Amino acid sequence: MSKKRKTIPKFKSEAEERAFWETHDSTDYVDWSQAQRVALPNLKPSTKTISLRLPQHLLDSIKAAANARDVPYQSLIKVWLQEKLHSH
Repeated sequence: MSKKRKTIPKFKSEAEERAFWETHDSTDYVDWSQAQRVALPNLKPSTKTISLRLPQHLLDSIKAAANARDVPYQSLIKVWLQEKLHSH
């Protein structure tokens, strides 16, 4: 027997919707067992610019490693950080 779902209200703004979902559980409104995976190939993750101070010798080594792989050094740093996070 399936659970009766509540009706999702109509929202006047994205901020109102955000506030609603911050205080409500989506499982009361959506049957996630019926959800289907979708591919969004053109969706790019949002990025945030940061400032990072590195010793010059370390930056030179990173740039040399990136040059050997023919990739931008900032991209290589992002890949290495992501790999390190996944290994933990």
